[in-house]
Amino acid sequence: MRMLKRVLLFAIAIILMYQLWLFGWILWWKWNPPQSTSFMSIRLAELRDKNPRAKLDYQWVAYEKISSNLKRAVVSAEDDKFMEHDGFDWDNIERALKKNQRKGKRVAGGSTISQQLAKNLFLSPSRSYIRKIQEAVITVMIESLWSKRRILEVYLNVVEWGNGVFGAEAGARRHFGQSAASLGEYQAARMAVMLPSPRRFEKSLPAYAREHAESIQQRMHYSEVPR
Repeated sequence: MRMLKRVLLFAIAIILMYQLWLFGWILWWKWNPPQSTSFMSIRLAELRDKNPRAKLDYQWVAYEKISSNLKRAVVSAEDDKFMEHDGFDWDNIERALKKNQRKGKRVAGGSTISQQLAKNLFLSPSRSYIRKIQEAVITVMIESLWSKRRILEVYLNVVEWGNGVFGAEAGARRHFGQSAASLGEYQAARMAVMLPSPRRFEKSLPAYAREHAESIQQRMHYSEVPR
């Protein structure tokens, strides 16, 4: 019994230390750009399995150097209530759960930009209840420590926009040959629809994705983003 108690206490201590480690990085990244993320490390390892010299295409740019068109397009496509919620869009989560239950499989997600950022920074694409719980904890930390502007700034800089392509600047230059600051409405909408499957949509967008991009372009003007 004593041994079991010691094991439990040790496990709790490890979990708490890990949470403090996460908290420390989130606090550091409040002012400093991430040099790498969990998703970047995973993708780089995959690329180096084929080419040991492979490198990621990643360049950080300040929030003001990212086109407002891209900010609005991404919020419109990924999280239209970004400025209103505290990290979780409960209405969207409920709709996604009901839709998945009707289909009998996972066909919709209810993750906000804050949740997606938590996953990108620290976790993996794998799906499990433990990962979702940890994602929620990290989301609370991020929303508590960072402003909405910082959350969107980091998200746009670390999200994947193609195989080994991370961040708005690298994505804009890869797909349109120009900086993230100069993206127009059409280009921004095209980049926004790539986010759920950036590597699959890298070469070409299927018809339904092009239609989605047109829809985003029409409604992105109504999306509120941090100044």
